[in-house]
Amino acid sequence: MARVELVMPKMGESIMEATILTWRKKTGDRVELDEPVLDIATDKVDSEVPSPVAGVLVEVLFKENDVVPINTPIAVIETEASNAQPAASPAVSQSTPTNGKQEAPVQVPFVPASETATGGGPLSAQSEGRFFSPLVRTIARTENISQAELDGIPGSGQEGRVTKKDILAYVASRGLAGEPMPRTVAGGNGNQQQAAPVAAPSTVSRPSTGTDGNVEIVEMDRMRKLIADHMVMSKHTSPHVTSFVEADVTDLVNWRNRVKDDFKKKYGENITFTPIFVEAVARALRDFPMVNISVDGTRILVKKDINIGMAAALPSGNLIVPVIKNADLLNLAGLTRQVNDLAGRARQNQLKPEDIQGGTFTLTNVGTFGNVMGTPIINQPQVAIMATGAIRKKAGRARNRIRRRDRRAANDVPFPVVRPPRGGRHARRLFPAPGSGLPGAI
Repeated sequence: MARVELVMPKMGESIMEATILTWRKKTGDRVELDEPVLDIATDKVDSEVPSPVAGVLVEVLFKENDVVPINTPIAVIETEASNAQPAASPAVSQSTPTNGKQEAPVQVPFVPASETATGGGPLSAQSEGRFFSPLVRTIARTENISQAELDGIPGSGQEGRVTKKDILAYVASRGLAGEPMPRTVAGGNGNQQQAAPVAAPSTVSRPSTGTDGNVEIVEMDRMRKLIADHMVMSKHTSPHVTSFVEADVTDLVNWRNRVKDDFKKKYGENITFTPIFVEAVARALRDFPMVNISVDGTRILVKKDINIGMAAALPSGNLIVPVIKNADLLNLAGLTRQVNDLAGRARQNQLKPEDIQGGTFTLTNVGTFGNVMGTPIINQPQVAIMATGAIRKKAGRARNRIRRRDRRAANDVPFPVVRPPRGGRHARRLFPAPGSGLPGAI
């Protein structure tokens, strides 16, 4: 009999932990190869975890609603074959040995929390009725956060648990607000010593919200909390700079109205404005590769693949961003099929983890709600996002005559590494000015 560990899979490059929603199997249940064992949730998508082998579930290591770091064992499955090797899922296949031999586990010396915590004592996994994950406690120790501080951090997770984003937002706000943080200085013998905290200026506390009177309290669902955390983190990470461009899209509107019926007959897909703008964005990113990047510390990572994320509405009213991979290699028919497929599966809650991974640039359409323009928030770790507004009639000059023309506003929001001139030129490349002589201009 062999025992195989079921590990928490890696769901994306920026996802470091996941929450266990439900266990579909209980201890002692028989599981087949690739049969779902449990459901998990991240800040982007819910997913099921299949069994890597056939056997019996003999041990469950975490309870429902626990937050577990990736690549952590969460259950043990006993198989009948003595030499059974687990079948790697796509999310964890890169870490699975391919030579048929079991790699020896790496021995990591245990360091008690009391020896590493500098915030006034060891950090407990359970305190004041809340569970703190190993990842949260590690960040707390690194940032010299005491148990008392940790207990006071508001949590957005299940039952008020502190997530990674909660503690990182606390660290960022504490640093910005000038809270006293212990400083490490070198002593005379070369050893590091703890210096006295720097005096902090007085801080302005957030005003309390009263619940007296005729007030209905509605608890946010898990996804809405995670979206809020992600947006706040993005604002802390990237100072946003917005450029607005207004374009004459009369010819585009007329072309679509003229070909949409024939397009549907030929390709079996309804063509909307979204794939047209995705195609324009992909072409512009080829001309401006320094917008198709991400930032890792002081390093700029130039992405060679152009993967366009498109914001889509979920039935709950929340938003999700499925990704069109290698959008610059697809023609308009292929982009239309991809857009319709991803949008349809998003509405039916049938997106897979790989459908929302790997985006390098995001397009969102605020015009769906009749808005002329908007100021979207960058989808980290990307560095820019574009919002397209509603198409409306406006008076404009065409061939020396004043006519009512269809116009659409768009805005490009770059990170500081994408300097405003480059971000503005990228937006202008998408929607050239009248008389500029560029493709798409009047």
